[in-house]
Amino acid sequence: MIIELPLLILLVVTAGGAIMVKDLISAVFILGSYSFVLALVWALLGAVDVAFVEAVVGAGLATVFFLLTLFGTTEKDTHIRRPPVPWSVILGLPVLGLLLLYGAGDLPAFGDIASAASIYISPEYLENSVEQTRTPNVVTAVLMDYRSFDTFIETIVIFTAGIACALILRKGGS
Repeated sequence: MIIELPLLILLVVTAGGAIMVKDLISAVFILGSYSFVLALVWALLGAVDVAFVEAVVGAGLATVFFLLTLFGTTEKDTHIRRPPVPWSVILGLPVLGLLLLYGAGDLPAFGDIASAASIYISPEYLENSVEQTRTPNVVTAVLMDYRSFDTFIETIVIFTAGIACALILRKGGS
């Protein structure tokens, strides 16, 4: 609890800062900081694979692509001009947040060994992964065998985003 609360506060502050800042270059650096803090949160929660992807893609590649794109623009294009926020958004977002908090009450507690995933799914993966997939690493078995279509689609999405960024940067440079 000593490290979690400061990280979550820093996460909220960086997210709010990225939204409130008026200069796009500052927003890019704040978003990079947000991604780095989020990677720390994921690592703290034990999702090291997600933390690694967040650090590489969110804090690294996205920041570099945003900066390369901004350096190809003129000075007047890097300042954000925002219309006023509609009242429906100001009233609707807190209601949505409360609904999400209400729904989160039905989720199992973090680390609950009596949850459905811990009783039915995890033992199946741990006991049968080597026999069924011939892969000694359970994480690899889950990602590449049991959830292979999900991983494949995620890879396609990341590849498509990378190609789109490359095309955008190529067009701006020619």
